[in-house]
Amino acid sequence: MTKKNYYNDIIRLGLPILVGQLGMIVTAFADNIMVGRYSTEALASASFVNGVFNVVIFCCLGFTYGLTPLVGAMFGQKRMHDIGALMRNGLYLNMTYSMALTAALGLLYFHLHRLGQPYELLPLIRPYYLTALAGIVPVCVFNVFAQWCYGTTDSSTPMWIILGGNLLNIVGNYALIFGHMGAPELGLTGAGISTLASRLLTAAAIAAFFIFSKRAAQIRQGFAASRLRGDMLARIWHTSLPVSMQMTFESGSFSVAAIMSGWLGAIPLAAFQVIVITGTLGFCVYYSIGTATSVVVANVAGSGDRRLMRRAAWQGYHIMLFLMTCSSLIFIFAGRDILGVFTDDAAVLSAAAALIFPLVLYQLGDATQITFANALRGTSHVLPMLWIAFVSYVVIGIPATYILGFPAGMGLYGILLSFSVSLFIAGALFLIFFLRATSLRRQ
Repeated sequence: MTKKNYYNDIIRLGLPILVGQLGMIVTAFADNIMVGRYSTEALASASFVNGVFNVVIFCCLGFTYGLTPLVGAMFGQKRMHDIGALMRNGLYLNMTYSMALTAALGLLYFHLHRLGQPYELLPLIRPYYLTALAGIVPVCVFNVFAQWCYGTTDSSTPMWIILGGNLLNIVGNYALIFGHMGAPELGLTGAGISTLASRLLTAAAIAAFFIFSKRAAQIRQGFAASRLRGDMLARIWHTSLPVSMQMTFESGSFSVAAIMSGWLGAIPLAAFQVIVITGTLGFCVYYSIGTATSVVVANVAGSGDRRLMRRAAWQGYHIMLFLMTCSSLIFIFAGRDILGVFTDDAAVLSAAAALIFPLVLYQLGDATQITFANALRGTSHVLPMLWIAFVSYVVIGIPATYILGFPAGMGLYGILLSFSVSLFIAGALFLIFFLRATSLRRQ
């Protein structure tokens, strides 16, 4: 394959994912704009709850990622019935995993008052927390079927379903937060109910696509005829858990940063929420190309040609660097305008605007670690991802967040600056281990 072929494949697979991610960004922006306009207290409460649940959502998402290279390999070999068996076992394992996480967060609900958040926010935090809790399993179900689509080179179907769910979420927020369209005014709780309804709808829609679409006919036969198999469950577990833990450690470090921001008060916590949701503009764009890169590397891995695997990863990185540059320029030249959309609270806006430089600084680290984490995932050598993430985000990242934020006296600026430390270390380690996994000497 020529270089042009790889660029085209990555863009072709990544573009629908990018559109879906941009739809999610628009929805996240709309959520935070509406919540921020409703009250600063609601925005700060949303920041805390979203910080906690982002860890679990990314944990579930990462666990579903273990299915993608397995589905992709079987699809390349036209083993449709085996894909069905894999999906049945994968759905069972992923739902069990997500329900266990739901139970753990259910226990945490009774100890929210011990996490050091402003006491006056607890009446807003508690009901919003419960709606987020109910949405974990639907997120898992959607992403299991989404990985089936991605592994079979169909990235358009999840895109359209995500966009539909996002539209429902925006309309629901408008109605339930402010009491429009005949709905009750529920404030932050209304935003939670709207998000839950959207997650239920998207899970039902993609499951219906699997059940009724013609392109899944042979896979459905394999799904119906299969049974739970210990060897297949073990295989899914071994490819899924390291990716899940990698994303958990990464998102967990951000959530710990949100908790530490809450120690500084409601204004810094709200400012942290505004700047982080702005930063997701970059992350979601990088995620789409990272996913496409993983699929292309996995397809090439079937041939065993490590030179071509490296070429695919580096060309994915070229695209990623271009998108990273675009995101950084947007943050530099339009960052203050974007922040102003979320809140008219002068104190929150001033605190968030001071964080634009550390926001731009960590974009390169984020783009690099996403590219090579996904490239490594495409090789199926996923075990190193677990300890790389643990060292980068937990052993180094969380202490750096605390030290820069508090002993160093940098406050919220230091908390955000610490993201560059963990992301650059992770990016370097993922690159090193990807190069080891594709060493030409081993070919």
